[in-house]
Amino acid sequence: MKQIALSLSLAGLTFLMTAIWGGPLLRILRHYKIGKIIRVEEPGHHGIKMGTPTMGGILFILPVLLFSGLLNAVALIGISGSGVGRSILVPMAVMVCYAVLGGVDDWEGIHGKRKGDGMRARTKFAFQVILALGTAYVLKYIMDVPELWLPGLFFEIKLGWLYVPIAAFIIVAESNAMNFTDGLDGLAGLIAATAIAAFGAIAIFQEQVFLARFCFILVGGLFGFLWFNVHPAELFMGDTGSLPLGAVLAVIALMTGQWPMLLIIGIIPLAEMVSDVIQILYFKWTKGKRFFKMAPIHLHFELIGWSETQVVQRFWLIGLMAALIGIGLSQV
Repeated sequence: MKQIALSLSLAGLTFLMTAIWGGPLLRILRHYKIGKIIRVEEPGHHGIKMGTPTMGGILFILPVLLFSGLLNAVALIGISGSGVGRSILVPMAVMVCYAVLGGVDDWEGIHGKRKGDGMRARTKFAFQVILALGTAYVLKYIMDVPELWLPGLFFEIKLGWLYVPIAAFIIVAESNAMNFTDGLDGLAGLIAATAIAAFGAIAIFQEQVFLARFCFILVGGLFGFLWFNVHPAELFMGDTGSLPLGAVLAVIALMTGQWPMLLIIGIIPLAEMVSDVIQILYFKWTKGKRFFKMAPIHLHFELIGWSETQVVQRFWLIGLMAALIGIGLSQV
């Protein structure tokens, strides 16, 4: 019970810090004209979002790193009773690396040579894969995390050398899935916070206290970001936020060994990514026809008449119920 109380307290502190410095960050982003560029093919009403400050992932990433780093520093200098393991350095490092990658992509799309497009897809994907493979190697051979737990089985399933490519695929896939989810005010933040809180609960059940604390610190940071990102959004997270969020969610799931639960707990990002793949394949197969009115799938629902807030709220309700089911299944 003490661990739950402390984790929630840390979430509250991170929320306050994130919300407090949101105003100054907005002024900085506006000063340097770091604003969202809206694609021509997006629904027409999205045009009013043109110029809204982006790269807002910085808003929650820095407080999360600060709080997690301070707690981890206590463990590193050898003070006992901190309850914080050095292993949270891995999700912290993943967050930083993918945030830098996303930040470069955002900057290229706003002020770079490829204005409106960002980094070349192949280049960004290559960096994602390299980072994911390195992370997967560390998880297996240095941290020795549990490789796979399945509901109903009371023993760990060993995957051998297959773990590294599987884990790398999960990290890359989840990073891109969260990137697809980031398209409506508050959507990616709500979905990510719910999924990360769910895996934080799983970590508590597994007595991975250090990981649970990191999860709830991140949830607090996301709530602080959502203060500025709910409709009508004053700030977008951009790839600076969505890429590291997806990657960190995957790493957290992998550290619990309950990564198959991502198919349930992460049902919304999964649906967003799969809808985009279906749209592309169907378009090529039918030589020009569309399976959805627009992909990712949140845009399809907007075009059939749902308001932006309806899409976000209904998707979040689905994500919340999926998170509860995933937590329950993880304990079977």
